[in-house]
Amino acid sequence: MRYIEPMAKLIEHFRALPGIGSKTAVRLAYHILDMEPAQAKALAQAIIEAKEKIGYCSICFNLTDTDPCAICSSPARDHSTICVVEQPKDVVAMERMRDYKGVYHVLHGALSPIEGIGPEDIKVKELLTRLYDENVKEVIMATNPNIEGEATAMYIAKLLKPLGIKVTRIAHGLPVGGDLEYADEVTLAKAIENRREM
Repeated sequence: MRYIEPMAKLIEHFRALPGIGSKTAVRLAYHILDMEPAQAKALAQAIIEAKEKIGYCSICFNLTDTDPCAICSSPARDHSTICVVEQPKDVVAMERMRDYKGVYHVLHGALSPIEGIGPEDIKVKELLTRLYDENVKEVIMATNPNIEGEATAMYIAKLLKPLGIKVTRIAHGLPVGGDLEYADEVTLAKAIENRREM
């Protein structure tokens, strides 16, 4: 079916978003058209405002509307511990647990030679600069438990070892409430490898 030009344009913009297929894009477009004009304008204004006001922290490279971000500027945080993550959404996940009191460093990706992503394409150099400027005692590697995340963690760990900074890796394994029969081999292997005494 051919849509009128404004509708087709709206659908295409929704389709460009990650995880949005053709059917969902059409549903979203129709939903927008069903909105009250004030509601649609508020949505458009929220998008514009987010694009204009949100940037990256000059220290940790997390998303922020102030520079430095609230975490980096907080005296209550432990600045001697840096948790290295791949994306800003990983900081949100870590903060949800409310147990981690250190600061973060967002790499904005992971090493992937297949995709042509090397150390110069992610924020590794900026992490090293922080380690020289700040009194850091531990770096926690919290990259994703996949090939790229593991390679990134290993690469950074090798760079940091000569500096005398403790480098740790978050444990991987079975989620609480998960069933063994549904776990893949890598997850089970990590669960065995990271076992602890009871």
